[in-house]
Amino acid sequence: MASTVEIPLVGGAADGEQVTVELDPHGRPPLTHHHLGPAGLASADIYELESIGSDGRQWRYCWRGPAL
Repeated sequence: MASTVEIPLVGGAADGEQVTVELDPHGRPPLTHHHLGPAGLASADIYELESIGSDGRQWRYCWRGPAL
């Protein structure tokens, strides 16, 4: 079973929510997250991974805009 981690979303309509993502074999989450809106992918927002903290193993997804 793959390891998972909860990562907070910052900005956009989903600000303050968290998503659970699977870590890759190197222990890193996906570089982007497409947060589905009410109309599914047609209204999705794109969030981009950022490292926080000094250990490089804490992350957040920051809003970059709508997926058009």
